[in-house]
Amino acid sequence: MLKSRIDSDLKAAMLSGDKQRANALKLLKSAILYKEVELGVREAGLEDEQAIDVLTKEAKKRAEAADMYENAGRVEQSEGEKFELAVISEYLPEQLSDDELILVVEAAIAEAGEVTIKDMGRIIGAVKGKVGSSADGGRIAQLVKEKLS
Repeated sequence: MLKSRIDSDLKAAMLSGDKQRANALKLLKSAILYKEVELGVREAGLEDEQAIDVLTKEAKKRAEAADMYENAGRVEQSEGEKFELAVISEYLPEQLSDDELILVVEAAIAEAGEVTIKDMGRIIGAVKGKVGSSADGGRIAQLVKEKLS
């Protein structure tokens, strides 16, 4: 289970004295706990797919924050966010390459038959159903829009 893996990695980081990694893992643990409480599944815990959704959102937050800090000239804070993003990425499924994702998008469009830009949402949903959390929704939407335009 993903949560127990994070717990054991947190313990290892704390024992080794790696404070930066331990802090990043504490943030992940906290985000998962918050979602468990929100859904009322504190005792049972989140399923791995739900935990991956939480981590994906946390990764997106870190990427956006790193960009904002970098644009503001705050390099040290940006590096901290990038480090946390790298730690989060260790627990996320491997992302599909653009070429692999394009093949899935093209297959979904072919399966749908004759489509227009108005069918974009339906195609995005079909692609998300096939790839799950191995591709970012923004990337999927961008590729679908390109193919339908």
